[in-house]
Amino acid sequence: MKIVVTGGAGFIGSHLCARLLQDGHSVLCVDNLLTGSQRNIESLRSHPHFTFLEHDIIKPFTFEADAIYHMASPASPVGYMENPIETILVNSQGTYMMLQQALQQHAMFLYSSTSEAYGDPLVHPQREDYWGNVNPIGPRACYDESKRLGETLTMEFYRQYQLNARIVRIFNTYGPNSQADDGRMIPNFITQALQNKPLTIYGDGSKTRSICYVSDLVEGLMLAMFKPSTAGEVINLGNTDEHTVLEFAETIIGLCNATSPILFEPGRIDDPERRRPDITKAQHILGWQLQVSKEEGLRHTIEWFSKQLPHLTTVS
Repeated sequence: MKIVVTGGAGFIGSHLCARLLQDGHSVLCVDNLLTGSQRNIESLRSHPHFTFLEHDIIKPFTFEADAIYHMASPASPVGYMENPIETILVNSQGTYMMLQQALQQHAMFLYSSTSEAYGDPLVHPQREDYWGNVNPIGPRACYDESKRLGETLTMEFYRQYQLNARIVRIFNTYGPNSQADDGRMIPNFITQALQNKPLTIYGDGSKTRSICYVSDLVEGLMLAMFKPSTAGEVINLGNTDEHTVLEFAETIIGLCNATSPILFEPGRIDDPERRRPDITKAQHILGWQLQVSKEEGLRHTIEWFSKQLPHLTTVS
């Protein structure tokens, strides 16, 4: 199949491109490199069925596709707070343009939404039928509200035009190809621990997160697109293994054999207190099962970061 991946040079998008090529598809990776990186797709460049187009998807361009994975958007607090207008536009205007292309070409469409659509949730764990608790004028709204609008657009194309479209809400994901400076918990902790620097925790460390290794997430994305009867569905993808931020910090210090202290900083505005998906729907509809344990995934990620930062202490 001919498959377009917008945001394909990003963290998750680059892993998705590699998996699609592995499964025999032709891939057009489209990315304006605002937060994506050429490094992430360097190993794919020589593949005969891989094409990279540096382009901002809010501007028209021509392509052919049997399926479109719309992954484009800054996704880290640093990324979307530094580029708030660009984030709003790619999730609104960019989503609309990709939906139009999917409709014209009778292509399947997957919109990558986010657990941020639930805001600071009042329901725990978060199910797909929960509407969320979002601050529409807060500093994170450029991301979470624009993602929610992208969901609305996607569902209207499904209802009005019977477009073969689905929405996936992605929870905290980690692994190789992460940006070291993107401000997210796992890259922050690993790069700090590898340098024996203090691990920075925003708040008192009692907030909870559940983290999904990127290969498990990509498997869920593949199933969500290609499994029959997923059109019109909204599906959570993430890990249900919930721990406090402090526990994650202590685990990473141990895995890195680091002597890093922990530094507590004031909490971030609108940062969710608890975050854990209900993945019953993904398990029942997709047959999706998590394969990578927290320790295994963290070891792979630490090893990757240690190679990217050769001046840091090597992980044993």
